[in-house]
Amino acid sequence: MLSDQVLEFERPVLELENQIIELKKLAKTPDVDILEEIGNLERKVAKLLEEIYTNLSHWDRVLLARHPLRPHTQDYIQHMVTDFHEIHGDRCFAEDQAIIGGFGYIGKQRVGIVGIEKGRKTNEKISRNFGMPRPEGYRKALRIMELAGQFQIPVITLVDTPGAFPGIGAEQRGQSQAIAKNLMEMFELNCPIISIVIGEGGSGGALGLAVADKVLMMEYSIYSVISPESCASILWSNPKMAETAANSLKLGPKEALEFEIIDAIIKEPPGGAHRDTYAAVSNVKKEVEKILRKFKQIDVQQLKVERFNKFRMMGNKTLTQG
Repeated sequence: MLSDQVLEFERPVLELENQIIELKKLAKTPDVDILEEIGNLERKVAKLLEEIYTNLSHWDRVLLARHPLRPHTQDYIQHMVTDFHEIHGDRCFAEDQAIIGGFGYIGKQRVGIVGIEKGRKTNEKISRNFGMPRPEGYRKALRIMELAGQFQIPVITLVDTPGAFPGIGAEQRGQSQAIAKNLMEMFELNCPIISIVIGEGGSGGALGLAVADKVLMMEYSIYSVISPESCASILWSNPKMAETAANSLKLGPKEALEFEIIDAIIKEPPGGAHRDTYAAVSNVKKEVEKILRKFKQIDVQQLKVERFNKFRMMGNKTLTQG
């Protein structure tokens, strides 16, 4: 793992793991018995991971949600969806590569998939606009979701964005209108909708794909009305105070579950999804399959009523507690 891909609080774990790797090489040497020492170090790593990850600050969670090795939408589609056929363009202006969408199968269930993709290498990040969709991206997403609704095919959305793109061109092409239309139309989709925040869930850019019957968050993802940097810029005119803002935003999954913003938290492998992509994807797939089985027993019209009521009641608990 490259040094620029390791978060500061991960370094003690990485140092121990490097020692284990070296000892395992040495253990292959004849007449060298260090298996007990390796076992002790592995237990120490497990204990250290537990200590670190049970005491994360909100800013640590932000850094984890943005981890450069964290699984992206492309990874989930690759490992979770079979026979995937991607759909391009919004039939209005252009193709937005920040959003990947199409149809495939999860197990034997045909599904529509829409996800936000940040990209990894520099050129891909630029082409994906760093995971900040433009209006044409939201229109493409809605095009896919409406097609799924027409045939009552369940929709899965994967959210990972700091927010919708705030550029002048996006505003000129109707950014707020595109997001607002998604919100309105998703309430009326004639199919089940599952939304999963896999990394960052920032502002309306995330909500434009997250009006769903079941909204879930990965254990180390974040979901917030605004990014910490933008919040700090507005409150203190200083984006460098993002850490202070993050610790006040209640952007973790536990808070979101407590206030009934989401329905469940998906467990990540020890140390975060970036340490074991396959296990992270497997956990998501199991949760999605379980929910899809339950949806088969519910009438679509009933589902739409419950979907509306779910969002209509959000905030009531907060007001009551206040």
